[in-house]
Amino acid sequence: MTGFLFFIIALGWLFGYLLDSQGILILAVIFSVLMSIGSYWYSDKIVLALTRAKPVEKKDNPELYRLVENLCITAGLPLPKIYIIEQAQPNAFATGRDKNHAVVAVTRGLLEKLEKVELEGVIAHELSHIGNKDMLLQTVVVVLVGVVAILSNFFLRASFFGGGRRRGSRDSGGSILVILGIVAAILAPIAATLIQLAISRKREFLADASGALLTRYPEGLASALEKISADQNPLRAANDATAHLFIASPFRGRQLQSWLTKLFSTHPPVEERIQALRGMNV
Repeated sequence: MTGFLFFIIALGWLFGYLLDSQGILILAVIFSVLMSIGSYWYSDKIVLALTRAKPVEKKDNPELYRLVENLCITAGLPLPKIYIIEQAQPNAFATGRDKNHAVVAVTRGLLEKLEKVELEGVIAHELSHIGNKDMLLQTVVVVLVGVVAILSNFFLRASFFGGGRRRGSRDSGGSILVILGIVAAILAPIAATLIQLAISRKREFLADASGALLTRYPEGLASALEKISADQNPLRAANDATAHLFIASPFRGRQLQSWLTKLFSTHPPVEERIQALRGMNV
C-alpha cells in the first residue's frame, strides 16, 4: 500500500510537471474519493443485487445460523447478515463496509455439496475477510486505481490538445520528457490494476490462514477448495465486477496456468492455496 501511494505521488508529480499544474494530483484524489464514497457506503446492497442473493432467517436454516454464530463468537465478531444465492456452483463471499454492517453469502450448491467441517472452513475464511477489514482495504485500492486512471486520462487529453510547460519546448530533452509522460500515462493504469490484483491475491492467502487458525482445522478449508474448484457448474450470478469477492473464481472452464494468467488473476491458484493450508501447523 505504501508503494502504491508513492507510485501515485510520483505519477502525479510527473504529469503535473509536464503540464505545469501541480494541482492535478489533488483534484484527481478528491474526485476519486467523492465518487467512491457512494459505492463504499452501499457496496453490500449493490453486490447483493448483482448476485441476486436472498436473505435467510434462522428458522429457514438453523444449522447454518448456528455454524456462523459459533464462529463469530470465536472470532469476536458481530453476527453478519446471511444470504443465499440459488445457484448450483459451491461458492461464497463476504461484503459490507465494516464488521457491524457485514454480509456473508453462500450458494445453494455450497450447502448441499460440502461436509460440515468443509462448510465451516469456508465460513471461517469469509469471516476472516471481515475481521481483516479486507472490504475497506479493497475500497481504498479501488480509489487509488481510480486516481491513476483519472490522472492518465487527463494527461493524455491535455497532451493531445497541447498545454503545459512542455508545449513550447522544442529541445530534445523536452520532447523525450513528453514521450515518457505519454508512455507512463498509457502503462500506469495497467500497472495500477496489477497492483490491485496482487493485493487481492495476498488477502486471499491471509484469509485462508486466518480462517484455518479460527477453526484449528486447515484440512476442512483445503478439502472445500478442492471441491469448489472441481465443480464445473457455472455461476451465472457472477461477473467481472464481483468475481474477486468469491472464495474461488466463479468462472469455470479451461484456464491456462501461465505466468501471465496468474498475473491478471483475482485469486491465487487453488493448488497453491491448498498446499499452503496443508503445510500449516495449528
